[in-house]
Amino acid sequence: MSETLESGRRVPVEELLSLVADLFVCCGMNSDDAALLADSLVYADLSGIHSHGVLRVPEYIKKLTTGGVNPTGRPAVIRDVGACTVVDGGNSMGQVGMDFATKLVIERAAVHGIAAAGIRGSNHSGAMAYYAQQAVAHGMIGIATTNALPTMAPWGGAERILGINPLGIAIPAGEERPIIFDAAFSGSSHGKIRIYQQKGWTLPEGWALDREGRPTTDPAAAIDGLLMPIGGFKGTALALIMGVLSSMLSGAAYGTELGDMENGPRPGQDGHFVAAIRVEAFEDLDLFKTRVDRAIRQIHDCRPAAGVERIYAPGELEFLRQEEYRARGIPLNDVTLTDLSRAAKGVRIPVGAYGWLAG
Repeated sequence: MSETLESGRRVPVEELLSLVADLFVCCGMNSDDAALLADSLVYADLSGIHSHGVLRVPEYIKKLTTGGVNPTGRPAVIRDVGACTVVDGGNSMGQVGMDFATKLVIERAAVHGIAAAGIRGSNHSGAMAYYAQQAVAHGMIGIATTNALPTMAPWGGAERILGINPLGIAIPAGEERPIIFDAAFSGSSHGKIRIYQQKGWTLPEGWALDREGRPTTDPAAAIDGLLMPIGGFKGTALALIMGVLSSMLSGAAYGTELGDMENGPRPGQDGHFVAAIRVEAFEDLDLFKTRVDRAIRQIHDCRPAAGVERIYAPGELEFLRQEEYRARGIPLNDVTLTDLSRAAKGVRIPVGAYGWLAG
């Protein structure tokens, strides 16, 4: 396959941010919330995680206009015990509640050393690294996880019972880039499988099962079927645990309570969990960062396996993509660009102002 996921028309980052934010303002969001929502999606595209990028704009517009999500919903603290908080998202888009909760736990961790929040009354919240990495600038470790629509079976099953329930973790370093991990507990995501379907590609083996639980490389059969967990039964166990953290601590919907792939999620039922750990509550921050640098350099210096040119630390490839895409533009495929153009025309935003969109 000569083409890659990174092929497509290059789109200037600031222009993409502006267009997507304007689209969400047209859905009734205030300018700050619209900018936050746009930034979270463009951040994912900048990182090469297109499954959580502007590909989701039509889905989000539907949620905000006819899907029952409140474009002006406001998050609020509804339970507060020391460094532990429960936030109700007010049926806002998940990014609004998650950003509110993330900033809150960072403030609390500065006082208590560790702080955490469960979020309920929310909706889809995008990439977890977007929140976890906010802690790094404060000398903290960030942790974020969320529930998701059931797309996996428990190990050995053939029914959609478990969400892929991703986990994001960010760890500060010194001279090296921070360690950033963000992944679901499936071999892939529905968003990435949709990209493969858009491009007419065959899926890699190990990503998906068909409706009967048989391995498949057909994107259509995968979308109709099941996502395959990473690491066998370990992946489904971790997905279960993240689901409990995201849902049951705050009273949000768990698993099949959230909805299903055929009918979509029930609005305002998503749950998330976010935490911050202040490193200096445990160890001298400079010493900690120096040791993290050393661990990263050990990875870099490791003898590579045959056919491997370079070994990367978690999150490093995403940082490199961000640098390249900010300079050269984000590559977006024709389906995503067509969807953005259709959305802009639907709310009378002149597409002619965006040459990359109108072409």
